[in-house]
Amino acid sequence: MPQSLAQLFALDGLIQDDEREIAKAVRHFVDERVRPHIAEWFDTGEVPARELTKELGELGVLGMHLDGYGCAGLSATTYGLACQELEAGDSGIRSLVSVQGSLAMYSIHAYGSEEQKQEWLPRMAAGDAIGCFGLTEPDFGSNPGGMRTRAKKDGDDWVLNGTKMWITNGTVADVAVVWAQTDEKVRGFVVPTDTPGFSAPEIKRKMSLRASVTAELVLEDVRLPASAVLPEVQGLRGPLGALSEARFGIIFGAMGAARDCLETAISYAQDRQVFDKSLASYQLTQAKLADMALELGKGQLLALHLGRLKDSGTITPEQVSVGKLNNTREAITIARQCRTILAANGITLEYPVIRHANNLESVLTYEGTSEVHQLVIGKALTGAEAFR
Repeated sequence: MPQSLAQLFALDGLIQDDEREIAKAVRHFVDERVRPHIAEWFDTGEVPARELTKELGELGVLGMHLDGYGCAGLSATTYGLACQELEAGDSGIRSLVSVQGSLAMYSIHAYGSEEQKQEWLPRMAAGDAIGCFGLTEPDFGSNPGGMRTRAKKDGDDWVLNGTKMWITNGTVADVAVVWAQTDEKVRGFVVPTDTPGFSAPEIKRKMSLRASVTAELVLEDVRLPASAVLPEVQGLRGPLGALSEARFGIIFGAMGAARDCLETAISYAQDRQVFDKSLASYQLTQAKLADMALELGKGQLLALHLGRLKDSGTITPEQVSVGKLNNTREAITIARQCRTILAANGITLEYPVIRHANNLESVLTYEGTSEVHQLVIGKALTGAEAFR
């Protein structure tokens, strides 16, 4: 009997029973709720985001690594394993959960006032309210410090003007965590999306993350009370801290997409007959599968190691960059190689491979491009900053 990918690296022995049970529950949700529909959602570019968010809240994965306010308070490793299962279904579904929990909820949890936490976190954990995170702008992605969105004091109020781009959940969000320049430092604002002057037109014609709502945020004289400011952080430390949380989930998530591609390719190669024998019985095919299994296993081991470091409170941003760079880069390579095993069938939505490959084009880029993470690691190795 062929070994599973997990058995090849004996990964199960590195995972605790409670972690395994939660990952199993998330995998069941994905099998029952996502897989039967995901090809259609990707094909049409439409996803029932509100319905799914409510169901994911009932599953307990929204903000699951945060403490209190209706959040489960589970370990970082458990959250990572859940992300792996979600992204094995689709990167867009994992993105919904990541943006909700690791960007919007984390920002309020880490930097917000008690009133902000009480108002938003229980509803967001339950899936009754959806959040988004407004940092990236049309002209400022890798350089968030150059953002043009501004917040000006007007009496006791703040007035925000600017535009944010590539915002997951933006069109369906009930609350946006928006980062803006002030006369002093960058500040974060909790913005109810029904505030006059706020709009979030959806970005269409995407070829990646099609089963995900992506929006532009437009702020035109959006007036907010003083209580809208996140009081516990100033400067880029705030949004960058949240981004590190989201990147952690991607380290695991990307391996979920890669695993799904490789499992599909192995099954296909075993069934496909070429010149009167299975495609899996050819040396070239086995060489491809072996190389991909190695990279997948190494990526999963790296993710688990970083999860344990995060749970111990010792993980560094540079280590998160190592994981994000390696695992997204290897995941997209695996997806592309699996496509070659499926040949022409690999480009159809009858199989998940081309969908994962297209999605991973975005995952490779968002929450820090590969080049940005290379420079983070380069600075850690040399002490010299090469961003400019």
